[in-house]
Amino acid sequence: MPDHKVVVITGASSGIGKALALECAGRGYSLSLAARNAEQLNAVAEQCRQLYKAEVIAVVTDVSKEHDCKALVDATFQRFNRVDVLINNAGISMRALFNDLNLDVIRQVMDINFWGTVYCTKHALPHLLTSKGSVVGISSIAGYKGLPGRTGYSASKFAMQGFLDALRVENLKKGLHVLIACPGFTASNIRNTALSANGDVQGESPRDESKMMTPEEVAVHVVNAVEKRKRTLVLTSQGKMTVLLNKFLPAFMDQQVFNHMRKEPGSPF
Repeated sequence: MPDHKVVVITGASSGIGKALALECAGRGYSLSLAARNAEQLNAVAEQCRQLYKAEVIAVVTDVSKEHDCKALVDATFQRFNRVDVLINNAGISMRALFNDLNLDVIRQVMDINFWGTVYCTKHALPHLLTSKGSVVGISSIAGYKGLPGRTGYSASKFAMQGFLDALRVENLKKGLHVLIACPGFTASNIRNTALSANGDVQGESPRDESKMMTPEEVAVHVVNAVEKRKRTLVLTSQGKMTVLLNKFLPAFMDQQVFNHMRKEPGSPF
């Protein structure tokens, strides 16, 4: 990968986004980092500068707002005069039965996970077509298999994947690379900030994160997949098996997924 290609990373203040920023910085990319938390975002940007002498801008961005996404892309192009990679990583989860759910929770999840991807991609696309660059969606196994207690989250990831798949076909002859990356269960902040039935932040993960893939491991796989211009990336053996079996044995997988999610501490089942 030539030095000074420019990558935009949303949700870059923590978890997978932070790990992606550091991984890209270490490989010689110039960085445009976006997140809502200015203090954490600037800390990640400074870490990239100190460790790797990376060229970095940090743009406070709420991806659920189109004008923020446009401002992010505009600031990136103004600073670097190009955009080579857009990694749509910003995301939020939820955990509640649909029957108990305030619909505003699904709207909020869709606004960030789906519309955030659409807004950022819309405004970055002209630059990415010029550079024959890459659009990346950090999705989930929940984008392949509906997860009980995660209706809004699964819906947002199915929607993201459908959008990116169609975008890939539309631009098949234009040199645009589209990657849908599904990390599987990862030890990141997304479950700690998951929304409950009434929209409150859950505050703690229901899963044992010590057994999960680390954000740093995910970042290496994702950046490798970008550089190899892969179309899909499904991580963890559990994730790969879920996707495969769901193609051929969907009813069986319904039962397996239900049983698996029922074992979560505090499960509503």
